[in-house]
Amino acid sequence: MPASESPAVVALVVSHDGARWLPAVVDGVTGQTRPVDRVVAVDTTSRDDSVALLEAAFGPVHVVPGSTSYPAAVREGLARVDAGPHGAPGTAPDDWVWLLHDDANPDPGALEALLAAAAEHPEAAVLGPKLREWPSLRRLLEVGATISGTGRRETGLERGEYDQGQHDQVRRVLAVNTAGMLVRRSVLDEVGGFDEHLPIFGNDLDFGWRAAAAGHHTLVVPSAVVFHAEAAHRGLRRTPLTGRHTHYQERRAALWTLLVNSDHRLWPLQALRLALGTLLRVVGFLLVRAVGEALDELAALVNIAARPRAVLAARRERREARTAPSEEVRGLLAPRWLPYRHGLDAVSDLLAAATDQAADVAERRRAAAAELDPASFAARRPAEDDEDAPYADTGVVARFVTNPVAIVLTLVVLLAVVGAREAFGSVVGGALSPVPDSVGSWWRLHTESWHAIGQGTAVPAPPYVAPLALLGGLLLGSPAAALSAVLVLAVPVALWGSWRFLRVVGRLVSPRGMPRWLLLWGSTAFALVPVASGAWGAGRLGPVVAAALLPWLAHAALGFADPAPDRRWRAAWRSGLLLALVTAFGPAAWLFAAVLGVVVLLCAALLLRAVVRDRSVWGPPVTALLVPVVLLSPWWVGALREGAGAGLLLEPGRLPHAALGGLDLLAGRVSDLGAPVALGLVPAVLAVLALVPRATRVPVLVCWLAAAVAALLALGLSSVSFALAATSTPAGLGALVVLLQGALVTATVLGAMGAWESARREARGLLRGGVLVGAALAGLVPLATLGWFVAGPDDALADSVDDDIPAYMVQRAELGPEHGILVLRGDVSQGLTYSVVRGDGTTLGEDEVLALSGGDGSLAADVRELTARPTPAVVDALAGEGIEYVVLPSPADGDVAADLDATGGLVQASAEDRSTRAWRVARALDPDALDGPRSWLHVALLGVQLLGAVAVVVLGAPTRERRRAR
Repeated sequence: MPASESPAVVALVVSHDGARWLPAVVDGVTGQTRPVDRVVAVDTTSRDDSVALLEAAFGPVHVVPGSTSYPAAVREGLARVDAGPHGAPGTAPDDWVWLLHDDANPDPGALEALLAAAAEHPEAAVLGPKLREWPSLRRLLEVGATISGTGRRETGLERGEYDQGQHDQVRRVLAVNTAGMLVRRSVLDEVGGFDEHLPIFGNDLDFGWRAAAAGHHTLVVPSAVVFHAEAAHRGLRRTPLTGRHTHYQERRAALWTLLVNSDHRLWPLQALRLALGTLLRVVGFLLVRAVGEALDELAALVNIAARPRAVLAARRERREARTAPSEEVRGLLAPRWLPYRHGLDAVSDLLAAATDQAADVAERRRAAAAELDPASFAARRPAEDDEDAPYADTGVVARFVTNPVAIVLTLVVLLAVVGAREAFGSVVGGALSPVPDSVGSWWRLHTESWHAIGQGTAVPAPPYVAPLALLGGLLLGSPAAALSAVLVLAVPVALWGSWRFLRVVGRLVSPRGMPRWLLLWGSTAFALVPVASGAWGAGRLGPVVAAALLPWLAHAALGFADPAPDRRWRAAWRSGLLLALVTAFGPAAWLFAAVLGVVVLLCAALLLRAVVRDRSVWGPPVTALLVPVVLLSPWWVGALREGAGAGLLLEPGRLPHAALGGLDLLAGRVSDLGAPVALGLVPAVLAVLALVPRATRVPVLVCWLAAAVAALLALGLSSVSFALAATSTPAGLGALVVLLQGALVTATVLGAMGAWESARREARGLLRGGVLVGAALAGLVPLATLGWFVAGPDDALADSVDDDIPAYMVQRAELGPEHGILVLRGDVSQGLTYSVVRGDGTTLGEDEVLALSGGDGSLAADVRELTARPTPAVVDALAGEGIEYVVLPSPADGDVAADLDATGGLVQASAEDRSTRAWRVARALDPDALDGPRSWLHVALLGVQLLGAVAVVVLGAPTRERRRAR
C-alpha cells in the first residue's frame, strides 16, 4: 500500500549522549523501504554531538532537561507531534507512533514489515520487531517479552541464542520493547502513555500489561528487525536517572510492575513473595561478592515499600481501566514454574563456575609463559584432540552413542549404583549406628554443649554431624536419605571429580592433555578405592567420604598454580572449605595437608627463593590450612577441654578401628571386607614403573612425594593406640589410605601418559605395543573390582538392627532422658558390661560422643553393687541417675537374674524373648538427673563457625561479571 493511502507514521526518537550510535540510526530511519511521514527528536541534554546529528538529519530537536524520564520525554515528543510541523495539524487517531532509541538501528524493511502485519491483523494495537544485539547483529535479544512472578524479564530465549529463523512466527505477547515499538496513537492516549513511576526501565512491560488489560493486542513481528545496543542496560553510558545504579532501577521497575498490575486475589501473596525473594536475592548477590547489586536489591524493595499510597493509587487506576478478563492477561505472563527453573539454573551456574576455576589453570599458565617468551614451546597452540574438537550438530543422543568413553563412564556409574543397592533405604551395621529419626536430632547434637546421653557429657559432637544434618535437610529432613545418598553417590562423585582433576593435571603436564582412555582408567580406579578397600562394606564413612571429596579438593588446590594472585586466593578459600569437609570425616587428612604443605614450601624456599617471598604464593596454601581450624573449632577446642583429644584422630563410626599394617596401606585395605589384596597391589607396582618415562618423571616424583608423606604419616599413627572408657582403638587411617592410593593412581596415569607420548613421538611399534599391553593389564583392576562389587560381596550392612530391648521400654525412653534403660550383657564368669540407652537409642554421632566420654564412676559402682549384692539403696541410686528399666538380654545370667528378682524396688517387666529378663525401677525418677552446665564458649565457637563458613563461601565463590562502561 502506498504511503499516501495508509495511516501516517511518526517516528519519535529519544536520545541522550548517543552520538556513537546516531549516525547508523539516522541512516536506518531515513533508509526505510516504507518512509516515515515525520520524525520528531527529543534530546535530554546530551553532552556529545547528539543534538547536532539529529538536527542535521531531521530538523529542529526538542531539548529537555537531563533528568527527564523516558515517559516524560515521550509525552514531550507527542506534544510536538500534536503541534504539527510549522503549525500543521498533528496525528490522527488511526496514525502510528514509531518509538526508537538513539541506540536502536532499524533494518531497512522494519517499518514496512510492521505495517504489513498491522494490516493483516487489524486487532493489533501495539507491534514490535525482533531485536538483535548490536554490534553482533546475529545474536537475539528479544522476540517479545513478558514478566515472571519474581519480576524477571522473560524473553523465551536461551542465553546468547543466535537468530536462525527459529522464532519467526507473528504471535501475541504481553509486551514489546520500546526500541522499535509501533503503537496506535489512539491506544497510546487511551492507556495513558508510559508510567512516570518507571523513568527508564520496565515501562514497556507495564504499558503492555495495561494495554492487554484494556483489551488491546500486542504482536511481535519477527520479520521486522531492529538492532539494539542496550546502552543503558549494559552500562555503556550513564544518565542522571541511573547513575551507577542501573540494577536498582531495573529491580525497582520489576517490583512496581508486579505490585500495581497483579491480580487482586493474589496480591498479598505476591507482595510477600517479592519481599522474601528480594531478601534471598540479596543473600545470593552477597555470596558472589556483588555487594552493589545486593544493596540495589534492598534499596529497590525499601523504595517501593515506602510508597504504599502510590502503589494503591496505581492499582486503583488500573482496576478502573481493566476490561479484559484476568484469565486472558494471565495467559500472557510467564509460567509459574519458570522462576524455580531459573533458580536451579543459577545454582548450577554458580557450582559450575566454582568447580571450573581450576579447569583452565593450565591454559592460563601456558598463556603467561607464552607472553614472557613468545618463541617458547608454550606459545604453540596444541592441536585439538578429539575430545575438544567441535562436534557437528548431530544431537546429544547421536554424540553420546558414538562416544565410547561416554558409554563406558555411564556403564561404570550404573554398575556402581547397582553395587551399592544395599545402601538404598535405611542402612545400619558394621561401623554404622542407626541414624536418628530427624535431622533436628543431629542439629541438637551439634549445637548443644551438654548432651543427655549415657550419664550426660560435655564432649562435643563430632564434626561430621553438621554436614550430614545439612545434607539431610536438603533431602526433605531425612537422615536415612542423607546416609543413603553418601553411600550410593560416593563412587559416582569420586569418578566425576577424578576425571576433572586428572584432565587438568594432564594439561598442566602437556599442552596436548591426557588421552581419554587414560582419564577413564585413572578416574575409575580411584573412584573404586572405597569399595576395594572394604570401607564401604564395613560402613566406614571416613574413607568413603574422603574418596568422594579428595579429587575435588585436589582440583581446587591446583588453583594455587594460577598465574593470577586473586585466583590463587580464591582457590585458597575453596580448598580450605573442602579440606574442612574432608577433615570432618577423616581428621588425619589435615595432618597430611599440613605436613605436605610444609615440605612443598621448604622445597620451594630452597629452589625458588624469590617466589616464596611473594605473599600471594605461600599465603593461599597457609590460608587453606587455617580454614579447617576455624570451621571445626567447636569440635577440636571442646574435645581438648573435655579430655577427649583422642577424637581428633578418630574417624566416624563405632569403635574400635581396625589395626592396619604396611601391606594394608600399600594395598589400600582398611578392613577384611575389601576386594582381593592382589588387586590393590597393582597400582603400587604400576606407580613404580611410572618412574621410567623421562617426559613425566618430575610430576610422577611429585606424586611419590605425596605418597611418601601419606605412608610415613600412616605408619607413624599406626603405632598410636587410645585407651577409652569402653574399648581401646588405634587411630583412624582411612583417609590416609585413600590419599596414598590417589597418589599412586595419579603417578600411574602420568607415567602411562609419558610412555604413550614417547611411543607416539618415536613411532616405535614395540614400545607402543608394550604400552597397550600394560594398559590392558591395568584395565583389569577396575574391571575386576567393579565386577566384584556388583556381584554383592559380603558386607556388614543391613537395613535394620536387631534390638533385644523391648519396644515399650524404648517408647518410654523417648519420653525424656530420665527414662533410661540399663542394659547388662555377659555373665559373671566371663565378665559383665553395661550401657545406658536413652531416647531412641545410640545413633550415628552419639556413638562417638559416648565412646570419648569418660566412664561415670558413680554409676559403675552402682552397677557393680547391683550385680554383686543388690540392695534397695542401689535401686534408689539408679532412680536418681535416671534409670527406669534394667535389662539382661538373652541369654541372661541366671544368678544375676535371681538376685535382681529378690531385690526390693525392682519389679519384673515383660520381654518378647523369654530368655531376656527385665525389671522396672519402682522408684520416683529424678527429672533433673541428666541436667548439665551450658558452655558459653561452645556457643561462641558455634558463632565463629557460622560466620567463618559464610565468609569462606563468599570469598571462595566466583565473582559476578559486572557491566562496565566502555
